[in-house]
Amino acid sequence: MRLSVSGTYSAGKTSTAIALSHLTGIPRSPAKTIREIMPDAVPGKTLTEVTPAEYIQLAVRRHVGRAVNEALLGDSFIADGSSLQEWIYAAVRVEFGMDPGAAVPGSTPPSTPEMAFFEQVTDQLGHYFKQHVKASFDGFVHLSNELRLSADGHRPMNEGFRAACDARLLAALHELEIPYFMVSGTPRERLEKIVAHFDLPTVCDVDEAIARAQAEYAQIDWRLERERSTTKAA
Repeated sequence: MRLSVSGTYSAGKTSTAIALSHLTGIPRSPAKTIREIMPDAVPGKTLTEVTPAEYIQLAVRRHVGRAVNEALLGDSFIADGSSLQEWIYAAVRVEFGMDPGAAVPGSTPPSTPEMAFFEQVTDQLGHYFKQHVKASFDGFVHLSNELRLSADGHRPMNEGFRAACDARLLAALHELEIPYFMVSGTPRERLEKIVAHFDLPTVCDVDEAIARAQAEYAQIDWRLERERSTTKAA
């Protein structure tokens, strides 16, 4: 079973994917976060400062990392998201601007040749990324957009942008006709629903899986981009 845990910003993808992997014994296919990638890709910048061209580089880097991990794991893995996110997070920036957190509600960013070309390139990446996802996954778990947006200085503080990304993810799953299961609730409820819906095996109980996931999640390096680049240069 090649399963993606999908959802928009702060939906709980990483924690759910980690816990589900512990619960089922199915290996997790991780993806480097953008904040991990940025010090090498665009040193010294934050995500809100990247140009359209730089954002395309970030999206391609993250897609390649995902594709490699998925190929190495073969026919059984749980993925933390998918390459649909890389395309959609770029495409919705065409509507909200490169810094969605700074967007004025109800307004649209000025049309420029740079953004027009960014839109064209993003459309072409979407064409390819959708083909890749269609061939790479048997099903999706889509997490409801019900949790608060994390104010961590990295995620875009714009609920309209977040909702638009979520709507595009669901539209893409419909378009690709990939079976998906919408899930909501507490971590325990989410895990129990996913296992039952996809008839997945279990190798421990839910409480143990959640405890293991919490311990693993706590070890993840969530430093921001500039903190990483400063540490690297020191």
